[in-house]
Amino acid sequence: MQQQNPPRFPFEQRTRAGLLLFMSTLRLYTKQALSISEQIELLKSRGLNIADSSKAAKFLGEVSYFRFVQYLRPMEADKTTHQFKPNSRFEDAVALYNFDIELRDLMFKAVQRLEIALRTKIIQEFSLAHGPFWFFDTSLADDEHKFIENMNSIDRELQRSKEDFIKEHRRNYDKPIFPPAWKTLELASFGTLSKLYYNFSDKKLKKRVARQFNLPQHEVLESWMRSVTVLRNCCAHHSRLWNRYLSNAPQMNASLRGAWVNIEGVDANKVYAIACCIAYWLDSMGYGLGFKNELKSLLVSYPQVDPAAMGFPENWISESLWR
Repeated sequence: MQQQNPPRFPFEQRTRAGLLLFMSTLRLYTKQALSISEQIELLKSRGLNIADSSKAAKFLGEVSYFRFVQYLRPMEADKTTHQFKPNSRFEDAVALYNFDIELRDLMFKAVQRLEIALRTKIIQEFSLAHGPFWFFDTSLADDEHKFIENMNSIDRELQRSKEDFIKEHRRNYDKPIFPPAWKTLELASFGTLSKLYYNFSDKKLKKRVARQFNLPQHEVLESWMRSVTVLRNCCAHHSRLWNRYLSNAPQMNASLRGAWVNIEGVDANKVYAIACCIAYWLDSMGYGLGFKNELKSLLVSYPQVDPAAMGFPENWISESLWR
């Protein structure tokens, strides 16, 4: 048998002259870590007004410079030199940071309610129609490869579980390999639950679940679930939500059964779009008013925050969904 050569990096296959040219174009990162006092002096040198350096030092000791600098970007006059606009204040960026914390908390609280309701309806409807072990029935899966991925995810989640109800089930039963849906899927992440729903082959049943949230088709619910998964992960990992471009934009229908919004000009990858979906979703469950009032109050309490940066149209509050 002919011995195979080990795999080579692409640049090893270049000519010597080409390799030298390639290496000469590589950019070397040379920046070093800065102390907190050096960080403050750097910001001041760029024109940021810091009224109280001791308070700024305490803040930067709790919130990393790299995390915080994302909230300073709107104040920059020059994105290359990072010089700030006149009258830019450290305190305003701190307020924006604090606003973002409260926004994430509000969104995450809403998503938890949606997640529990969706989990409940999927487990109930699918189990009544197809038995307690529908989730690992290959005949009910559209894509075999995705089915295997989902089962591997569920198996890992079960193996990690220390829940008493799982321990009790294993003491009492040996078969099937998984506990029934109402036990197993209580442990599944929202992402795994969503993937099970996407890959479920009974479209009529999927539509029935979607209709319980006042949505016309299961495709709309699938789209919203994907978007909510991204939002949930962003909130759970304390990532910046303000001014963020959110992947997996939700499907924004021109009209829905309940009160909705004018979608013309709406950027589906911004916070406003997913906030509309959450408000509509909660309305279908009877909890929308609280969420909407809290969001309005939050924006009022931070007048320095520009809602347009999150995709909010100028007259969004007059839309029928938000009234």
